[in-house]
Amino acid sequence: MSYLIANIPPVECYVRKEFLYDFQTKDGVLLGKGEYESAYWLTVKSIPDQALYFESVLTEYGAVYDKLPIHAYVWRTDVDQDKLYPLDWLQLWDGLSYNISVIKKFQLRNARCEVVMKDKSRALGYYLFTVDPCASEPNEMDVTWAETPNEHKSFNIIKLDNGQFAAQPNNRVIWRNQSQTPTADLKTPYFRFSTRKWFCENQDRWSASKATKFNYDTNEESYSS
Repeated sequence: MSYLIANIPPVECYVRKEFLYDFQTKDGVLLGKGEYESAYWLTVKSIPDQALYFESVLTEYGAVYDKLPIHAYVWRTDVDQDKLYPLDWLQLWDGLSYNISVIKKFQLRNARCEVVMKDKSRALGYYLFTVDPCASEPNEMDVTWAETPNEHKSFNIIKLDNGQFAAQPNNRVIWRNQSQTPTADLKTPYFRFSTRKWFCENQDRWSASKATKFNYDTNEESYSS
């Protein structure tokens, strides 16, 4: 678990220059619009109630630039900027916690997928990795929703065919695999959100044996009184 910041795979990309100018204008024109700087990702930051922030190396300057949202980046430059998705379409939910884990789901690596966008259209792409929030460490008060089952959200980072990146929860991504999901027409999920926490202990009056035998011999005080 990382606090605030975590390493991520070094994805090659480009930064939209209007973000590097902090959206300054000159003579009414947005500086840097339609221009790009080559980069690659270093880290991701998670701050509650804000978008994920990415840190990258600007390769032609040897500079590290921090705290840009996911819509500041594209992976190719032959894109129509007027048709790019806005931030709230690429990432639906703000961060839930300062504490995050980053993982590349091994069996989904480079998987083809479809992201269900806000208007229910489908955006095709490839899976890269996942950012997952969690609660604070035990000596801190947990004031987040990160471990509440129906509020928890993962952020699957998707490389979209349109040249952008997305950070989408599991229930907005349809995964494609020639072996595991070979049919072209997949069923529509009927599933509801998981709202329960499950526990293995304290479910009944059973308890481990008080005996000293390693295998908890059930003939020797296996049940609590």
